[in-house]
Amino acid sequence: MAGILKKSSQFFRNVVIEMKKVRWPTRQELISYTVTVLVTVAFLVIFFGVIDLGISQLLRLITE
Repeated sequence: MAGILKKSSQFFRNVVIEMKKVRWPTRQELISYTVTVLVTVAFLVIFFGVIDLGISQLLRLITE
């Protein structure tokens, strides 16, 4: 049992050490990254929506 507690405390000490090494983005970088993700997702939604409509119309033409 003592070994588990020792390993757990060492793990959390290592987590704290690694978190101090993290470079967090600035507010402007975070806004820029968020806008990039939203624009990319919107583009993919529109792209796959158009592809889906095209395939649906093609299948409708084939089956009629």
